[in-house]
Formats: sequence, C-alpha cells, structure tokens
Amino acid sequence: MTDTIREYTLKKLRQKDFDCAKEYTLAMFSGKYKLLIICSLYHNGAMRFNELQRLSEHATHKMMTQQLKEMIKDGLISRHEQLISHRKAVFYQLTNTGESLMPIIDAMCQWGEKRLQDLKLDIEFCSD
Repeated sequence: MTDTIREYTLKKLRQKDFDCAKEYTLAMFSGKYKLLIICSLYHNGAMRFNELQRLSEHATHKMMTQQLKEMIKDGLISRHEQLISHRKAVFYQLTNTGESLMPIIDAMCQWGEKRLQDLKLDIEFCSD
C-alpha cells in the first residue's frame, strides 16, 4: 500500500499540475514510519535495516522496505553497501535534503508538545 498523499502529489508533479509547496513538503515525510526513520538517522547517523525496523515493534519488513525505497527515490536518504567481516552490510543515512527537514519536524514536535500540555494530558513526550 503506497501512501496516498505522496502518490497524489507525485502524480500532480508529473502532470505539471502542481502549485502547493506545503502539500509537497508534507508528502516528503508522510508515511507510517518516515518521521521515525528521519529522526533516527539524524540522531544516530547511518543505520542498518534491522536497526531501523527495531525502532517500531509494529513495522513489518514489507512496510519498512517500502518506506525506505520511497525515501531513497525522493532523495531523503541514501543506501550504501559496505563489507564487514567479508559480509555485505547495507546502511541507510540521511542526505542533505533529508537533514533539511529536521527544522520542520522539530517545529512540529514543539507545537505538539505545547498543544498536549495545553490540553492538560498526562503524556510522557518522546525525546531524541
């Protein structure tokens, strides 16, 4: 299942019928695990597939693979292979474009934390 916002945006871009930069920005990290992947790679550096998948107990191999492929195609992350002990290891890391999304993500987190505090919900916030 492909993310519908991303597909809609890419279709409009291909048709040269696109005029909403906000929608394009949202499409770059809309997806079930994309925010998690971006933040993890930003804070931890290059990571292997299994390390990324362990970050969410609900992420299936298929879903994580799909998210990573989309992010590579969108230029947010890169995939590179490295030999470790005579075995091929695959690593993913943020590109400069992917890193450029962090101020937006940080602003969304700050807004969310403030809003939840305003709602007086007793929630423990994630920290990166």
